[in-house]
Formats: sequence, C-alpha cells, structure tokens
Amino acid sequence: MDYEYAPLRLPPNVDRLTAAAQLAIQAEFSGWELARVRLFRDGTRQVVLRRRRMASELQPGLSY
Repeated sequence: MDYEYAPLRLPPNVDRLTAAAQLAIQAEFSGWELARVRLFRDGTRQVVLRRRRMASELQPGLSY
C-alpha cells in the first residue's frame, strides 16, 4: 500500500471541537484519515493526514 501524506498545523486558538470538525470534513469529502496528532505546549497541534494513492497515480502514463 502506498500513501500520500498531508501535514497540517493548527494554531492554539483552534479548540478541540473545531479541529475535529475540520478533520471530519476532510475525511468525508477528500478521503483523508488521521495518521498522527502532536500537541505542543503552546497549544499548537501538528496533524498528519494520509490517504491511499489511486492505482492510476502509481502507474506511469502511456506515451505515443
């Protein structure tokens, strides 16, 4: 399985409920899933999302 990753950084003024809602929207409409969350002392969250790559993206394109 091959995945693509999308790192995000959420500022400290984003509360947990809002962050969860944003991530749920990304998961539902774009196929992302949560890979990792790190919470820093200043309240900043570092989030890593991942999703499987499409089979068409893994194969090289044909050229004529």
